Amino acid sequence: MKIQYTYDREIKNKVFRPEELMYNEFENCIFRDCDFSACDFLAVVFVECTFYSCNFNAAEINYVCFRTAIFIDTDFTGVNFSMCNPLVFEVHFESCTLDFSKFYNLKMKRTTFKDCRLIAVDFMNADLTEAVFSNCDLYRAVFDKTTLVKADFMTAYNFTIHPEKNKLKKALFSRMNLKGLLDAYEIKVV
Repeated sequence: MKIQYTYDREIKNKVFRPEELMYNEFENCIFRDCDFSACDFLAVVFVECTFYSCNFNAAEINYVCFRTAIFIDTDFTGVNFSMCNPLVFEVHFESCTLDFSKFYNLKMKRTTFKDCRLIAVDFMNADLTEAVFSNCDLYRAVFDKTTLVKADFMTAYNFTIHPEKNKLKKALFSRMNLKGLLDAYEIKVV
């Protein structure tokens, strides 16, 4: 199959067909109000791309390369990111819905999540060193054998992180959200 390369383009209001993106490369592109929910993302590359108000709800993201991808007001409900190319995975999320998504085993150093919903997200075995969870709802998010060294949870809420099952060295928490570290011990903070 022939690889199609798209550079420095803005794509608006497009509903992508299931096989339309396979083996495509996009660099320095902007996507606005696009629907990717029916797509098969087999061997797709996004380099320095920004996505505004897009829909990836339940999309199949297999062997995708996201390098310096920024997502704003985008829906990723139920997306399994763990099949993305782990060598060049750099993403940032702002005002996104990531409920029931999976990031297990990914290296996500310095990833930022700002004003995001991350309900029941799976971060098992992920490396979130220096990640920032700014004003994020982490209700029922799974942190198990997760590296959270220097991660910032100062304004995150509704999380439960078991300190003995995760690497938390120099992670940042506020006094207001310490309860999330103590839930596993059934300790009440009043």
